[in-house]
Formats: sequence, C-alpha cells, structure tokens
Amino acid sequence: METPRFAPLPDSLPETVPFTGPEAIERRRGGAFAARLGANENGFGPSPRAIAAMAEAAAEAWKYGDPDNHDLKFALAAHLGVTPDHVTVGEGIDALLGNLVRLMIAPGDAVVTSNGAYPTFNYHVNGFGGDLYRVPYRDDHEDPAALMAEAARVGARLVYLANPDNPMGSWVTDAEIQVALNALPPGCLLILDEAYVEFAPPEAVPRISVDDPRVIRMRTFSKAYGMAGARIGYAFGAPALIRGFDRIRNHFGVNRIAQAGALAALADSGWLAQTRANVARARNRLGAIAADNGLTALPSATNFVAIDCGHDGDFARRVLVALSDAGIFARMPGVAPMDRCIRVSCGPDDQLDLFAKALPDALRQAGQTPRR
Repeated sequence: METPRFAPLPDSLPETVPFTGPEAIERRRGGAFAARLGANENGFGPSPRAIAAMAEAAAEAWKYGDPDNHDLKFALAAHLGVTPDHVTVGEGIDALLGNLVRLMIAPGDAVVTSNGAYPTFNYHVNGFGGDLYRVPYRDDHEDPAALMAEAARVGARLVYLANPDNPMGSWVTDAEIQVALNALPPGCLLILDEAYVEFAPPEAVPRISVDDPRVIRMRTFSKAYGMAGARIGYAFGAPALIRGFDRIRNHFGVNRIAQAGALAALADSGWLAQTRANVARARNRLGAIAADNGLTALPSATNFVAIDCGHDGDFARRVLVALSDAGIFARMPGVAPMDRCIRVSCGPDDQLDLFAKALPDALRQAGQTPRR
C-alpha cells in the first residue's frame, strides 16, 4: 500500500528542523548536559507568582484555554499602553511568525531577511512557498538600510529584523529603524522580532505608533519572563492587521496553564527587574571568562553573549564539540564570518562555573596556542 501523496509544496521541501534541541543531543551523547547554556533560556526561572498560577491552573487542565486570550490580551494592552484590538497572543514568537507568513505570503512572494538571522522564520517562509532573499550582517549587526534596499529591489512583502539580534546579541537604534521605515517599499510589512527587548537599552526600543500599518512587533514570555517551555508570546500592531490573525490562527493553541502563568508573570515587575539584574551580572561574568582565555565577548543586549574565538568557523565548531564532550551545551552562529563566535546563554553562577572550568581545555583541544 502506498502512502497518500503530499501536496506539491510540502512534497518539494526537505525534512527540516530549524534547531536541534539539547535533548536530542543528550540522547546522542548518552547523557545529560551539566550546563545548559545554548538555547537562550532563562536559567533564573519564572516568577514564583507565575509558577503558583500555573500550578493552580493545572488542576483545570481538563478545560480548553480561553480561545480569545481575553484576560491576558487586556493585561498586555494595559502594559503596552494600547487597546486590546492592537494585540494578538500565540504559541511563542515561532507560531506568531508562522501565522503571519501564512497570512501575508503566497507562493512566489518575496521576503527579505538577514543571512544568518533566526532560521525558524526562514522555515516558515519556505513552508508557505515564499522566495527568500538575504542580506549580510554589517559589523556583526543587522543592516536595516541593506534590508530595505533589497526589499525595494525584489518587491518584498515582508522584511524580518530582530532587535536585539539573535545570534550576535547586537542591536540597532530607534533612529536607524526610523530611517529604515521611511525607506520601506509600499505594500511591505516590517516584522520587528523583539524577543529580547526587556534586556535592551532604551535607545534600541523604537518609538513607533502602534497604528502604523507598516510594522508588526513580536515579543515573548520565553526570555525575560523565564517561560520558554510554556510556549506563549504576543504581537501588536494596527488593528486591521491584528484582526487578520483570527482568520488563520489555532484558536485553542495557547493553553490555559500558559495563559495563567503569563498573566501572573506580567504583573510581577519586581521579579522581572531581578532577572534583568541577574542577566546583566552574568553577561559581565561571561565577558570576564572570555577575557581570561584571550577571547573577546561582543557587546550584548540579550540574555546571551557571543564570544569571538579569534579564528574561523571550523575552530569555533571544534570548541563547541569539546565543550559538549565536557557536558556544556552552547551554540554558535551558522554563517561566516559570525561563525567565528560561540554563543553562550546567561545563567546562574553554578552553570557559569562549569563553563569557566571547561573552556580552557576546549580551546586547547580546538588547537589554540596556550597563553604565555
């Protein structure tokens, strides 16, 4: 018996996983990582209030979640200073990006991103038949001017810009984004992925009218709020665009446990402030660890640090392999010249202690000449 055929578009695509999860790597290596510093998770954890709210909501897991995300949408609107009509909630930014591409892109439509930027976005564009165009980073930063020039050249429907950026931790300023917006081609939508915005300096947070139909902004509870496993995020923009999500989203996709946790986390500003302080200290420590080993930590406005290993991508990959063998999970950018770096998440001191202990030997195994 033959398996029924796929539709033509998915049949033409490779079987792709944008990221290999640490659990899959642990299964291959036959043991758990001692330090989990590769997925940009918040090792400092969620608010105790969020944990309590999720535990309470778990008793009602027999119920579907509110398909309107009503309470959370109203709380987010108050937090942002907008109306609930400006806000949609989804299963993390990953799902929101997928829904947006589905909403906006027909087969053959042009989409512009940066070469080496978040690969899950590319996965969605490929999955809906869009044509991807990529521009290089400039000095380890996304290049808004180049993105807009390419969008104009190819007649793009979407432009993707992460700010702050993953995988480099860099950021562009409000002024740069304003200039880019003025160069956005007619009929094109700018996606601002602001997953790390809570860690960003004020000048990196653009002042854009929420009613501007040229922009949609996406944020998450995965990073600063420590709820990556709950899969919940939100987008905000002009109401006419936001209403479009109701045509294609999974209305029961955000479970009631995640909704309860996000609502409680949003209200706990004290825990968020403590997390920001913890991350800032960890960034400083990662910079010191890098310097102690003759490496350079790039400036970061996120909860991870890109560490320049001083050689090429092959050297950095050898460093990662040696770290993995020592029980340290880290990652690296996938595109040269950024792949000269390894990317290490900010974590608690005991995790960074293990990284600091393992890094010198990993560098030696990779072929670094010992420091005199």
